[in-house]
Amino acid sequence: MTERLAILGGSVFEEQIGYARAVVDGDRVHVSGTTGFDYATTTIPDDVVEQAEQCVRNIGAALAAADCTFADVVRVRYLLPDREDFEPCWPVLRRTFGEVRPAATMMMCGLSDPRMKIEIEVSARRGGGSRA
Repeated sequence: MTERLAILGGSVFEEQIGYARAVVDGDRVHVSGTTGFDYATTTIPDDVVEQAEQCVRNIGAALAAADCTFADVVRVRYLLPDREDFEPCWPVLRRTFGEVRPAATMMMCGLSDPRMKIEIEVSARRGGGSRA
């Protein structure tokens, strides 16, 4: 039987909407779209780069709970309401994914809260980052 585990990240949205921050399905890890909210304080910074940094921290915590790291990420999707906000985030994204080189897509779309300026979703394969 394939192992399936829901990982909760502490967001109030997980309970209100009915989803998990991440789902482990065998060796696959699917991390939900993650925004720049700090779940401990339920605050979100105004600056898109600070939001991107918080997204990465939130995703890193979900990956760690799934026994993964960013080195295991195979796919990343960036969702932004304003395309002009994407380039300022590149240094954060390059620092996180530059050595990993996952498949990536950036899409413009509305997000569920007008304070949200970026949302990041990743898929990973456990143990995938250990190969050359």
